[in-house]
Amino acid sequence: MTFPNYADHDGLGLADLVARREVTPLELVEAAIERVERHNPKLNAVVYKAYDEARASAAKPLPSGPFTGVPFLVKDLLIEVAGWPRTSGSRFCAGVVDEADSGLMARYRAAGVVPLGKTSCPEFGITGSTEPALFGPCRNPWDIGHSSGGSSGGSASAVAAGIVPMAHGGDGRGSIRIPASCCGLVGLKVTRDRNPHSPDGYDFAQGYVVEHVMTRTVRDSAAMLDVTGVPLATAPYAPPAKERPYMEEIERSPGRLRIAWSTETANGRPVHPDIQAATESVAAALSHLGHEVVPRGLGVDQRRLYGAQNAFSGANFAAGMRRLIDQIGREPEEHELEPLTWASLKGGRRATGEQTMWEAQELRMLAHGVLALFESFDVYLTPVMGTPPPPIGYIDPVNVPPRDIGKRNAEVFPFTAPFNMTGQPSISLPLATSSSGLPIGLMFTARYADEATLFRLAAQLEKELPWRDRRPNNWN
Repeated sequence: MTFPNYADHDGLGLADLVARREVTPLELVEAAIERVERHNPKLNAVVYKAYDEARASAAKPLPSGPFTGVPFLVKDLLIEVAGWPRTSGSRFCAGVVDEADSGLMARYRAAGVVPLGKTSCPEFGITGSTEPALFGPCRNPWDIGHSSGGSSGGSASAVAAGIVPMAHGGDGRGSIRIPASCCGLVGLKVTRDRNPHSPDGYDFAQGYVVEHVMTRTVRDSAAMLDVTGVPLATAPYAPPAKERPYMEEIERSPGRLRIAWSTETANGRPVHPDIQAATESVAAALSHLGHEVVPRGLGVDQRRLYGAQNAFSGANFAAGMRRLIDQIGREPEEHELEPLTWASLKGGRRATGEQTMWEAQELRMLAHGVLALFESFDVYLTPVMGTPPPPIGYIDPVNVPPRDIGKRNAEVFPFTAPFNMTGQPSISLPLATSSSGLPIGLMFTARYADEATLFRLAAQLEKELPWRDRRPNNWN
């Protein structure tokens, strides 16, 4: 069966076709495979293909869930899939194969999806653009000369191109929201520990890193979080439980929200004019919808905030690498790691226990200052990025010196990281486009554990400022 309008449906839409027996899971898998083979030579988004396994799974009875029969892709970092390689975008990990599904992967399967393969990421997810030496650059379906973002850039590229309706991602400093912004998707960073990191989850930076999906519709994100976002009984820091299913939240009015907005950056550098115009336009639209919208900065010394995590993040990376080294059985050689990764490992190993714990204490105290804003406001609006999606090569960890990468990161990605530090939920919505036609994501952040407010507001904006009919050059 050919399926020319496959990508016109979101995940729930495809699952509904399966439920009504208008299409089979195997036919959906074949449609996704056909699109991988057509688009991937240009995009380089999918780096591991499990076609035979997907076909076999789709031909058998699948779990009954909201996404039964829907093809799904998994980021090649953090999450474990039984029998699949996990390179983490690194030549050093070329031989790593996972023995069993991690807890989150088991929940994805319970939702009914059919895993099809793995998507590209930068080496160990370090940079905000997916250009690893191992696989080469992943490209943006809107313009293949531009970045798809990172570190979940492969997943974002595949979803934006219509290969799959949703794909897994992870976010440690913006790695779901940044690629969602670059590729015109919905990208939710969930509350710390909302999705469980089982069975161990050692390398999640004390809660900075979370995992969820990137989607083309708000309802797909809500439906998947209803399945996966259930705290483990053994979770030591589980967030407060939701009041009702998120699929019910998207049907509710957000009410009249108090929304603060800002484009201020840590270094005082102005954002790109297209980003400034988009933010002001969305702020005006929110006011027109009846919300109270007030210009207001974050209220903390952002230079101090960013500066207070260098040793902490470096030491965490070095500790994670130590576990990986133990698993592989040897130290990496310098040529097996990209220059930025090698510098990060050496720097992390130099961090002292005193430095690391001092920064952890600083971050905890500074987080109070960020969270204080939400005593007066329900939502904080900023851009996701300081510029439109950069060209391929601008944030290239192979050919650009590490110091320059740091400066360019500060220019392009100045907004997302604080909410990893506080653990708050934060969502990128594709509400604008640049003067050159590239997507621009706007970021909405809510109180700790308040995904419900974000889903209600996102559903309102999806209706009032729709993005459904915007399609990239490489589509379906």
